[in-house]
Amino acid sequence: MPDLGYSHGLQCVYSRWEEEKKEDGIKWMQLEHRGPYFVPPYEPLPKDVQFYYDGKPLKLSLATEEIATFYAKMLDHEYTTKEIFQNNFFHDWRKEMTSEEQEIIKDLDKCDFGEIHKYFVDKNEARKALPKEEKQKLKEEADKIQEEYGYCILDGHREKIGNFKTEPPGLFRGRGEHPKMGMLKKRIMPEDVIINCSKDSKIPEPPEGHKWKEVRFDNTVTWLASWTENIQNTLKYIMLNPSSKLKGEKDWQKYEVARRLKDVVHTIRAQYRKDWKSKEIKKRQRAVALYFIDKLALRAGNEKEEGETADTVGCCSLRVEHIQLHPQLDGQEHVVEFDFLGKDSIRYYNKVSVEKPVFKNLQLFMKNKDPSDDLFEHLNTTFLNKHLQDLMDGLTAKVFRTYNASITLQEQLKALTNPEDNVAGKLLSYNRANRAVAILCNHQRSIPKTFARSMQVLQEKIDAKKKQVEEAQEEVKKAEDEFKDTKEAKAEVNVEKKKKLLQRLEEQLARMNIQATDKEENKQIALGTSKLNYLDPRITVAWCKKFGIPIEKVYNKTQREKFAWAIDMAGEDFEF
Repeated sequence: MPDLGYSHGLQCVYSRWEEEKKEDGIKWMQLEHRGPYFVPPYEPLPKDVQFYYDGKPLKLSLATEEIATFYAKMLDHEYTTKEIFQNNFFHDWRKEMTSEEQEIIKDLDKCDFGEIHKYFVDKNEARKALPKEEKQKLKEEADKIQEEYGYCILDGHREKIGNFKTEPPGLFRGRGEHPKMGMLKKRIMPEDVIINCSKDSKIPEPPEGHKWKEVRFDNTVTWLASWTENIQNTLKYIMLNPSSKLKGEKDWQKYEVARRLKDVVHTIRAQYRKDWKSKEIKKRQRAVALYFIDKLALRAGNEKEEGETADTVGCCSLRVEHIQLHPQLDGQEHVVEFDFLGKDSIRYYNKVSVEKPVFKNLQLFMKNKDPSDDLFEHLNTTFLNKHLQDLMDGLTAKVFRTYNASITLQEQLKALTNPEDNVAGKLLSYNRANRAVAILCNHQRSIPKTFARSMQVLQEKIDAKKKQVEEAQEEVKKAEDEFKDTKEAKAEVNVEKKKKLLQRLEEQLARMNIQATDKEENKQIALGTSKLNYLDPRITVAWCKKFGIPIEKVYNKTQREKFAWAIDMAGEDFEF
């Protein structure tokens, strides 16, 4: 078999995974780094690029102008057409204005960002059109920053850092219909940042004239720096790159826990089925919730502060209004219709036929309740996870999601892969298997803006290729007729030549048709999330090795680095 790039660096990586383990809780003995790379300060707009209010040019203060550019850059994005985005932006923008600006700028509809928008579009185009030498110069500058800030020394190893740059200021987008979309993401300053390193290391120096919020020496955590972002008050971290030893080990352990679940999942299922009939309502609710987490890969759902963020829920926090019960629907019995906002405000909508005892229990749980009442009022994630810990060490609701996603991928690959297919056909099967997982996990995305155009371009290519195939068929027929008439060796060679060309064109057409099918089926499904977080990469690596698929056809460079441990460990016979 040809070298498909699996053995690269095997010795060095493998020995990294096999190094001695540290005592519990201790993640490293030595950690040294340069701290985060801060986004460069704002560069004001050129004098000839104007903002207009009510048709008249208006000179903005620097802070106000910077925020105006955030909105202007997004003018061709559907976010800026959404009322909630516009309102949040305008509210936050006005807070940052001078009192004189606040007196003038009172209506977003009277603001004209067109010239600013055009300036950034042109700037972008100009950057794309830069000569090769200029692009190379920019790349060298970026490489220099990466070299200085993008690596740390961890226990004597030079390890790559993941996201070593602070996030630039801008407008919060959120996913789904997030109620905070359009709000102002503030610039991160050194005064916001906590640094974590080892006591004996060279402590990173903050940018001139600034100081760190705090310096810590905590070797029980793996982050290098952290700060709190201003919109959802969540902690952001600078972490090691996914390809680092610590991250790889963590990943590997996560999938090993999910594999251990395989051995006890039947016992757990038997137990929750038994608990559906329990005399304790608390046990019944726990058993029904666990059935949903297992069968539908629902997230457990963590309790949130009142009004803290979007009204998103998980399994444990479902309310009566989030489900409807249908004794009969679409030719199926005992159907539960789910409709709620899940993680990242992405709608979960599903109609599922459930087992009769589950249906009866749900009727009982909903009895005499208002729509806004909790469906499982005796249940929370802590209580559920405590129960799961008792069933298997390290088991949480999330492990079910990883387990069911991985098992689904493995089963789908077995069912869909045809060994006779060419590489393109096998990859279509792989994407279909991955899609089954993404649907199970409700990983959706909005249809890309460029989708219709790129499909049109592909269709035009397909039509042109069909024409070439028809012409080649004509050519073959002509060559065969000529050979019939002359019986010359030269004419026979020509027939073979024309047939080979036809075959090549037919293969290209088949590949394009597969590509179009794949594109259409994927337009609203996000395949990347499950691929990165829920699917044991060893299943994919084994499949690639078994069917002779180059790994880079499935994993890009970043993913290959993240899954270096799996590429080294899994043979073609690996079973999850």
